[in-house]
Amino acid sequence: MKQYDYIVIGGGSGGIASANRAGMYGQKVLLIEGNQLGGTCVNVGCVPKKVMWQASEMLEMIRRDAPSYGIDAEIKEFDFAELVARREKYIHFLHTAYQRGLDSNHVEVIRGYTQFIDKETVAVGEEHFTAPNILIATGGRPGKLQIPGGEYAKDSNDFFRLTEKPKRMVVLGAGYIAVEFSGLAQQMGIEVAWAYRNERPLRAFDEMLGRNLVEMYKEAGIEVYPQYVAERIEKNGEDYMVFFENGSTLSADFVLFAGGRIPNTDGFGLENTGVELDERGFIKVDRYQNTTAQGIYAVGDVIGKLDLTPVAIAAGRRLSERLFNGKDLYLDYEMVPTVLFSHPPIATIGLSEEKARALYPEEELKIYRSRFTPMYFALNEYRQKCEMKLVCLGKEEKIIGLHGIGVGVDEMLQGFAVAIKMGATKADFDNTVAIHPTGAEEFVTMR
Repeated sequence: MKQYDYIVIGGGSGGIASANRAGMYGQKVLLIEGNQLGGTCVNVGCVPKKVMWQASEMLEMIRRDAPSYGIDAEIKEFDFAELVARREKYIHFLHTAYQRGLDSNHVEVIRGYTQFIDKETVAVGEEHFTAPNILIATGGRPGKLQIPGGEYAKDSNDFFRLTEKPKRMVVLGAGYIAVEFSGLAQQMGIEVAWAYRNERPLRAFDEMLGRNLVEMYKEAGIEVYPQYVAERIEKNGEDYMVFFENGSTLSADFVLFAGGRIPNTDGFGLENTGVELDERGFIKVDRYQNTTAQGIYAVGDVIGKLDLTPVAIAAGRRLSERLFNGKDLYLDYEMVPTVLFSHPPIATIGLSEEKARALYPEEELKIYRSRFTPMYFALNEYRQKCEMKLVCLGKEEKIIGLHGIGVGVDEMLQGFAVAIKMGATKADFDNTVAIHPTGAEEFVTMR
């Protein structure tokens, strides 16, 4: 049996970050990964999604916006297979970059699947390994559509395996994945029908964001079907027919189910450790990432807090700082900025207006809004709007929520997030000289 100081199960963003930080402090670290390094984000998540989004943005710019600037541009060909090949080549480069980083921190990597023997011992095949500290960073996977014919529905992983563009796609779901894939697919020339069970999508976000997005997606040619609940799917030759509870049907050659992700907590012997799961199947942790079993910790999508790559990285690094560098650190899961790479993008941090009104008296809140046409569209017959909102609390008008949808808001958010995390007020924003002409200046000039 081999002895280590720290065993990390899962070579995704959180696991690698924590393993590297522990290695930097001279710990003997073992990282166990059954698939490719990088986890969901690098292989079937953030990275390939952003590549596809960027390609779709370029197509949209050439097709829709270039003529308004006097540019006579023509898309002679869009080689989807070539895009995928180049994307996968880049992902392979990232695999080697991750391995170099682990090597530089003397982290040992074993490829294989883990089984817990007890709370300090794991097995990979016939080999056994032990450590006083074990991190579970196994992430999550797409959920399956539990209806008759649900096996015909593909998930986001399946979409990234495509080397040929579908002609028509039905998207089922109302969250991140549904929003992002609907937009990028439409701009790549795929006919998209987007159906979701409730009245509006992105229900966990500020209402303004989902409302604007639906309007813009309709303008872009996406067919939007609110309050459509899938009942069954039937195969019809090369196509699939989705039947809904309201009696309607939609057909496509690719059906994407984007109904959320489930944690990877089964099949590797957690029952032998004393690690408890919550009612949704996620690992229970306290603010220090401790599970209910002494010496076992968990970060990332497997704990069901915020399924974001930078969150997993931050939590993993703070954990190693606490365990191996004596610092009383933990991740604050409040005020975490996030971006949806929709068309146009969405940027948000803090409380939505609806959540703020549920938590605080009306007289303590002040909401500021701005709706305008970005200068990007100044010469265009199509004048897409950008809408922004600040949610402020108390006499000092501390900013507790910032939300935006429009061209460029994805890159605006990071700086504003720093200020808000530091406790910025509306007066602080007002006292900041605007950068003109930009869309970002609207956040510091609202009245």
